[in-house]
Amino acid sequence: MRQELVIGKGDKPAIIHLDKLNRHGLIAGATGTGKTVTLKVIAEQLSKAGIPVFLADVKGDLASIAEPGELSGKIMERVTKLQPEDFEPRAYPVELLDIFGSNGVPVRTTISDMGPILLSRLLGLNETQEGIMNIAFKVADEKQLLLIDIKDLRAILNFVGDNATELRREYGNISKQSIGAILRGLLVIEEQGGDLFFGEPMFDIQDLLKTDAAGRGYVNILMANRLFMSPKLYSTFLLWFLSELYEQLPEVGDLEKPKLVFFFDEAHVLFQDVPDVLEEKIELIVRLIRSKGVGVYFVTQNPTDLPNAILSQLGNKIQHALRAFTPKEQRTVKAVAETFRQLDGEELDKKLMELKVGEALVSFLDPEGIPGYVQQVMIYPPESKMGILDPLVKEEKINRSLLYYKYSEEIDRESSYEQLQRLSEIKAIELEENEELAARDKEKAEQLKQHKKERQKEQTQQKWSSSSRDSTMDRFTKNLMSQVGREVGRVISRGILGILKK
Repeated sequence: MRQELVIGKGDKPAIIHLDKLNRHGLIAGATGTGKTVTLKVIAEQLSKAGIPVFLADVKGDLASIAEPGELSGKIMERVTKLQPEDFEPRAYPVELLDIFGSNGVPVRTTISDMGPILLSRLLGLNETQEGIMNIAFKVADEKQLLLIDIKDLRAILNFVGDNATELRREYGNISKQSIGAILRGLLVIEEQGGDLFFGEPMFDIQDLLKTDAAGRGYVNILMANRLFMSPKLYSTFLLWFLSELYEQLPEVGDLEKPKLVFFFDEAHVLFQDVPDVLEEKIELIVRLIRSKGVGVYFVTQNPTDLPNAILSQLGNKIQHALRAFTPKEQRTVKAVAETFRQLDGEELDKKLMELKVGEALVSFLDPEGIPGYVQQVMIYPPESKMGILDPLVKEEKINRSLLYYKYSEEIDRESSYEQLQRLSEIKAIELEENEELAARDKEKAEQLKQHKKERQKEQTQQKWSSSSRDSTMDRFTKNLMSQVGREVGRVISRGILGILKK
């Protein structure tokens, strides 16, 4: 069985050991230096080794891995020079995914599963507003109200606002201004397509872990051209994917090869304006997810875009050329060069600025887990097509996917919106009944003035009996808990990023 990937060649082959892939990695370099080709070559090699891949296609030039390549002059020149083993134009098994559902299998999650932490990041909430978001989730979890889509979240926020006086005793101040700000943020997300990607059926993360009949791993491609137009939305959804993998997959330790390799393209957007608390949680997930058999590879223009705590966990590094036109950029190049294990006198900072397109400085973990000395290599050419995926091929891949039939039809079951709407209707009916009772009581009160003490005693007992009934909310909650409780049947618990534990 193959135990290594070979992605290029310099003085010697550039080898990544399969059992070290879960030690994570970095692919970096300036625009136009060859990161996309490198990413595609690694995805091909992983697929051949039977390892599923998840990646986001931000520019539209990765999905073409589903089509065989063409032996153009430049490709043949590189093949002749590097002589990669078993090279031939071929296509690879793919699943095309799209949270908007137009260019791939629809990918949905529920409000409840995404959780308050990621939603607060998505909406750009401040600390006070995030606190109210947590209160809304706490109330929904305690009353077992299902938060599936945006209208459910809007309903529970309005419920919290309407019952702020009662809830304030337990949770602290709940201001209408903060709730209003959250609701306005929801409107923006809804306009960006939130009505499409929050709902059911929710995407099952296990569907990423597939191989085809020949044993090749599927390359799961999130079609992200439109999604990346909203960088915070893009990074939040990729972080949700990563969090779901962490929460759902069992502990397996170090395997001979990983269950999945996850590529986080344009990774710098993940850490832009991120609160310290969330950054710490991301670092924790990256550190712990290796024991779940998942390798995470960050793809970015400059390694300094990532926090040091993340960089220190990336054992396999591929660094394409960097450009340095200012003193600050030159200092950055020197800092990047110092992160590699190198021999004395190599002057990597100069090499970094002189690398040709397709060349890279690489350092991979050796069989003992020790970073290897840096070497300059030329990356192999991809076997799949360069450029954009043919639209007809794209439609064929989507329509023939078994996942399409699993996720294409949206389900809208009864959830918080309907449950709270029913409560509102019950309250309205009882208000009307109480008004009628009050009118009759008033009429009786006038008649009582003319009756004897025995009649007055009877009327007093009737009022006492009426006031001893359960409140509307109490009776609704008891009824709802008996109905929803049977369906949920478990205590709700949440993971590191507040997403539901399965």
